[in-house]
Amino acid sequence: MGIVGALLALGDSGSPLRGPFALFFMFAAPASAIAAVLRGLDPFGRVLTSAAGAVAVDMLVAQGMLAVHRWSVDGGIITVAVISGLISLSVFIRHMPGRTAADKVV
Repeated sequence: MGIVGALLALGDSGSPLRGPFALFFMFAAPASAIAAVLRGLDPFGRVLTSAAGAVAVDMLVAQGMLAVHRWSVDGGIITVAVISGLISLSVFIRHMPGRTAADKVV
């Protein structure tokens, strides 16, 4: 649903589902990426922290875009997707099969 929302927003679709799906993407993408990083927390703490982190990521992206006078819906969606991808990439790099035990301590 989130990816569909991002694609509808980036494609300037006239669909009535564009707004709700895009908002779902803006919240779910960073929240799921942050939740993947926080594997060690209990479930309630993980949900609460990932939700707060998602709101923080969205607000920081919006504030940064407004500060440099480059506000755009497409830019916000792309920026949130890139940040969420980088956060998720850190999880995948940490669990790569060729790493030694000393590398996994971090």
